[in-house]
Amino acid sequence: MMARIHKKLRQEMLKEKIESNPFLTDGELAAILNVSIQTLRLDRLELGIPELRERTKQMAENAQDKLKAIASSEMIGELIDLELDKQGISILHITPEMVFEKTQIARGHYVFSQANSLALAVIDAPTALTGVANVKYKMPIHVGEKLIAKAEVIRKRGNKSFIWVKTRNEKQEVFRAKFIMVSLEP
Repeated sequence: MMARIHKKLRQEMLKEKIESNPFLTDGELAAILNVSIQTLRLDRLELGIPELRERTKQMAENAQDKLKAIASSEMIGELIDLELDKQGISILHITPEMVFEKTQIARGHYVFSQANSLALAVIDAPTALTGVANVKYKMPIHVGEKLIAKAEVIRKRGNKSFIWVKTRNEKQEVFRAKFIMVSLEP
């Protein structure tokens, strides 16, 4: 078992862990830092770091304020991070309405729509459209899974943006797409 970490060092490590992955739960953070959940919560309170639900909510509000090419109501999934013309992150919870009744596997258009709306969201233009989409479904997705999609603008050429979107569940990559998004003049 790992020796107890000095409080100041532990709190610095806590800040670093949350900065690198704001979706870590108190339980996961406590295990990483080898402390009880109560100790972790006290550290978080002392540092003014909100709980996971509040962190996610704050990130979503900040990200939605930056949207240009798509309205927040048109996003599939919850937009939680956005840097225009750079990257974005969204989360989609697979509900019973999103799966085929017989197999309980998610309908592909929900997964694609999350990725496509995220690719559109990262465009720094008032109007943009999907020009090309090259997609790969890697694993079946089931009801109850949480999908985290990350978009990255990998190149810009004229009015075209080349964007990779990679979607993971809790364990592995389940979907990926390469989009060419076209910005239109107003």
